[in-house]
Amino acid sequence: MAKMGRPRTFDREQAVEQALRLFWQHGYESTSLSQLKAGMGGISAPSFYAAFGSKAALFAEAVRRYLDTHGQVTECLWDDALPPRDAIEQALRRSAKMQCGNGHPRGCMVALGAMSAPSAEHRAVARPLATSRGRTRAGFARCVERGISSGELDGRTDVAALALAFDSFLLGLSTLARDGVRHQAMQSAIDGVMACWDMARAR
Repeated sequence: MAKMGRPRTFDREQAVEQALRLFWQHGYESTSLSQLKAGMGGISAPSFYAAFGSKAALFAEAVRRYLDTHGQVTECLWDDALPPRDAIEQALRRSAKMQCGNGHPRGCMVALGAMSAPSAEHRAVARPLATSRGRTRAGFARCVERGISSGELDGRTDVAALALAFDSFLLGLSTLARDGVRHQAMQSAIDGVMACWDMARAR
């Protein structure tokens, strides 16, 4: 009589990674419990709830993982060792490269998350993504303020307007990535948007 193989062990880390990819691709509301269970090797509902508590709790864990990994591409905005213009350009170029990379869904989960939980019932679930977007906007503004303080930018520069120009461009990269726009085209567009900084230089 043939011996039965050992039951497949549940790899929680791998399960969270798979959930991250599903949420990244489809958003919170559009990712079903059935998809999540199937992506984890077909685990049962009781096993799912025992491991994660709820779909919302799993989403929160997936978001934390994203922010600690892929989401780090914009942290250079807070690096005072970088000249402010370089910090902004690095954030844009690193984000474009990440969003067009292989091995994960295209686009940015933080930007696409603006549409991942639109209903009032689930809005709280997406709050960490909104917080992250706010931090990035603040990072752009901080770089502009640094540019003004150093004398690189005209003192009359509208900090909020220039920061929003960069932030809007960054958020737009996600749509471009999902539409299949090539990374090289994005790089050329970044050359153009950085002209906004150059036009605000002190005379």
